[in-house]
Amino acid sequence: MKFNPITICVLLILAFCSCKKDLGNYKYSPPTEPIVVNLQDATVDATIGDTLVLQPYISFKDADPTKDLDFDWRISIQEEARDIHYTGYPLKVVYSLAPGVRAAKLTVTDKRNSMKYFYDFKISGKTQFSKGLAVLSVQDGITKLSFVKADTIGVLPDLYFALHHENLPETPLQLFARPVFYQPGTVQDYWVICADANKSSVIIDGSTMLKKRDFPGQFFSPPATIKPEAFEATKGWVSGVINDKLYLSVTSTAPFAEDWGKFANPVAGNYELSPYFSNTNNFFFGYDKKRSAFVSFSPSGAYLDTLYTVTGTAFNPQKLGMKDLLFMKPVSGRNYAFMKSNDGQIYEFSFNVDMDDYSNTRIISADDKRIFKGAALVNADTKWQRSYLDVFYFTSNDKIYRYNPINQDLRTLDANFGGKKVTMLKLDDNDNKLIVGVDGALMFLDISVGVNGTIKRTVTGIPGAPVDEVSKN
Repeated sequence: MKFNPITICVLLILAFCSCKKDLGNYKYSPPTEPIVVNLQDATVDATIGDTLVLQPYISFKDADPTKDLDFDWRISIQEEARDIHYTGYPLKVVYSLAPGVRAAKLTVTDKRNSMKYFYDFKISGKTQFSKGLAVLSVQDGITKLSFVKADTIGVLPDLYFALHHENLPETPLQLFARPVFYQPGTVQDYWVICADANKSSVIIDGSTMLKKRDFPGQFFSPPATIKPEAFEATKGWVSGVINDKLYLSVTSTAPFAEDWGKFANPVAGNYELSPYFSNTNNFFFGYDKKRSAFVSFSPSGAYLDTLYTVTGTAFNPQKLGMKDLLFMKPVSGRNYAFMKSNDGQIYEFSFNVDMDDYSNTRIISADDKRIFKGAALVNADTKWQRSYLDVFYFTSNDKIYRYNPINQDLRTLDANFGGKKVTMLKLDDNDNKLIVGVDGALMFLDISVGVNGTIKRTVTGIPGAPVDEVSKN
């Protein structure tokens, strides 16, 4: 086939003009983005056991959200190192995760072009027991566990019996709260620690207040006899005095493993540890009732006995000759201990503790020993507390006293309990409030600067005499 040269020229000119005109038609239009209202960076409350519904308003120009979008909801379970996923809109599930604030993310996918959009938020899981006070008390010899909700002054009295139709062990000593791993300020378990020789102490779920297990289940292999005395939570583990020995919970497994936090064997050594022990930054410190001496343990819990240097001559911390330690709350630095001698006199010991396992420093400075100014006020069941400012509070029948060892200032707090004996004394974390238990009630005393213990709040309806409490805020 032959083409006329003129025809070919005309076709080329038309093609060139067409291409030039087409170049001017291209304009970039980015895809629209869905608008999700009131979700990004928000914190959503969820009640455990109830249905969680998340249905944020979603707008998408030129699209139908119900047809053109996919929804993926991810909730992080940090303590188990995993996520859970739900799909669809709205999110509607029965919330069953443990209490606490959890990171979450909504991923919206445009099915038409596979574009993804991300919206971070948080879920705060709560139960009706997430905020308030758990109160351990004793009434007519029967141990009671009650709960005071944060949003009311009403009490759920004797809650354990109401849920389980059985009584707790007798002779309650402590209500210990084991926190959720990685979530300070929470309560995973309540340990109802009792000195009942015929019935074991009990561990209760902090979310539901239902019994999880008897205390022997906290051991890999429980000893034949279990005499629990005192516990504290420090640095992600639980330490406690059981059968006069120091026990440390196992943390070598994953936090979500079944064996996490259980007790193995006691720290070996020829000692009988007083319940008044503490885990400071660099060591454990306590009092050996058997040898009447201050003893220490390494950060990992190895028994170091009295392997420390003594300075000062006020007393010999390696042999005090007194087995009855009334109160001590050890810290790094200045310490005080109150002890009763064999002749019944009560002494106050002041000493400085400087121990660091890493620098191999072990020194106790024995600074002073004197008769305690408030000795005549101390009873067999006196309760004690120590503030961060080294001010001590102690009870004597229906009175509470404030004692400053620096100047030996001893004064009675203003609170009037109507002649009722004080059976519980707790100091809050901010050192500005005392929580006091008397028969049938809890009272909250203001001890902030310039205030001498006035009653600010009273909660009635507690069955019997309070022994201990745990606050959840």
